[in-house]
Amino acid sequence: MFTSIDLSLSTLPNGVASGDTTQTSTVLWTRSTAKGTVFFEYSIQPNFCTILGTASGLVTDSNQPIKVELTNLKPRTTYYYRVTDAAGTCAGGQFRTAAELGTPAGLRFGVAGDWHGDLAPYPAIANVPERQLEFFVAHGDTAYADLKTPDLDRPASTLDEFRIKFNEVYSARLGLNTWADLRASTSILATIDDHEVDDNFAGGALASSHRNGRFGTGSELINNTELFKNALQAFQGYHPLRDEFYGETGEERTTNKRKLYRYNTYGSDAAVFILDTRSFRDANLPLSFNPTKEQEKEFLTRSFEPNRTFLGQQQLTDLQRDLLDAQNNCITWKFILIPEPIQNLGIPVANDRYEGFAAERTQLLRFIKENCIKNVVFISADFHGTAVNNLTYQESPDGVQIPVDAFDIMTSPVAFYEPFGPTSVRFSSLTSEEKAAYEALPTIHEKDEFVKNLVDARLIPFGYNPLGLEGSGIDATLLKGSYVAAHVYGWTEFEVDASTQQLRVITYGIEPYSLEQLTANPSAIISRTPIIISEFIVNSKN
Repeated sequence: MFTSIDLSLSTLPNGVASGDTTQTSTVLWTRSTAKGTVFFEYSIQPNFCTILGTASGLVTDSNQPIKVELTNLKPRTTYYYRVTDAAGTCAGGQFRTAAELGTPAGLRFGVAGDWHGDLAPYPAIANVPERQLEFFVAHGDTAYADLKTPDLDRPASTLDEFRIKFNEVYSARLGLNTWADLRASTSILATIDDHEVDDNFAGGALASSHRNGRFGTGSELINNTELFKNALQAFQGYHPLRDEFYGETGEERTTNKRKLYRYNTYGSDAAVFILDTRSFRDANLPLSFNPTKEQEKEFLTRSFEPNRTFLGQQQLTDLQRDLLDAQNNCITWKFILIPEPIQNLGIPVANDRYEGFAAERTQLLRFIKENCIKNVVFISADFHGTAVNNLTYQESPDGVQIPVDAFDIMTSPVAFYEPFGPTSVRFSSLTSEEKAAYEALPTIHEKDEFVKNLVDARLIPFGYNPLGLEGSGIDATLLKGSYVAAHVYGWTEFEVDASTQQLRVITYGIEPYSLEQLTANPSAIISRTPIIISEFIVNSKN
């Protein structure tokens, strides 16, 4: 698919990147500590024998990255670019423009979320460049800006402090910069979850309603506060994304606000939708970690309140419009990148997922079903482990489960201690003997099965599907591992075959590690090589 150029570690502090790539355009990115002009050159030849064009940007603040947009590019073409800063430092990368609508070109891309600055340099993604992807999605919690990390021992508040957090995760550590290598090898798409700003925040809620007072005590919406604006400006600056804003939308929460929603098409193989589930959502419903049966019932009832929103009306409208567009244009696969799972996982922490916004969740899934939108795959993150399940919805808390032609793949974390599996066991109601039995299991696959059964035990009483795609109506075949991979750090690859339109999903992973282990024996950690943990195929429906 690609002809590689030398992407060795750059002396530019965060390397180079491209992103938001379409059939005819892309954004190029770098950060230089040398003040002055940065030059970007691009070519379709890896040796730059012929330079097609140049662009430049001026560095006046070494903490602020530089971005330029290239237009008038050719579809389905590999481009090479190099960046030279005012000090003469040079680094190169590559990207591939998307195929034109109607072309069955095949597609391979990657997705991962959740990485903490303590645990750099992230060996879980070290194999991404060799996979020759068309793009990679940085899928939320791209920095834990609200926690103490090595470069800033407090939550970020100012714009410069948020920039420190992003610089930290995209910089070299222990002689490696896996993110720089990844971002130089392929185009980037990105969105936020909560930790780019503050844990469990809701941009459409009042500042005074947030639990820790970080947004102040005023009556403005959180997405109007200085803290939120600083965080989003830093996020946007450290990712190769176009700066887009909504106009007048008719609702305060989205009018003139920053727009992270994206809709991109890749030939006739796939459409990709990037969602922002934090900037416009209503406040989460109250829910204790171990609620009583009465509290569970009250939560489920309130989750169906009709006016509560997870996406904001404008973003939901855009998504529905673009799903119809993809279906009407005979695009096979529709990949919806949603930071938190849309699959039901039971009561624990359900208020921070789409489960806590059940009326809007039902509206979206009903729309997919009623409009016969085929081959919809939601891809989520945030819960630090892989779990795959087909989707159903209800019209009321006690209603029957209505299946829809869609499923959700929750992806593993790049590095956040600890993964979904150990966390689920630790916070469960299991006895000490049962937890000891789990710890004694000799393989991660056996531990994954234990966690699957643990999660299923809280799904089935509510009428939800057990984890996995068996018996779901989704034409899937498990080739390796399980539909649960809850004990690794890793990422997930998606590949659409150009001729058969079959989807292949592979989860790569490494054994997870803690800060203490990384500090005690760094060479043993950074030498870990990602391997295939789970693999399955899905046949498309006509």
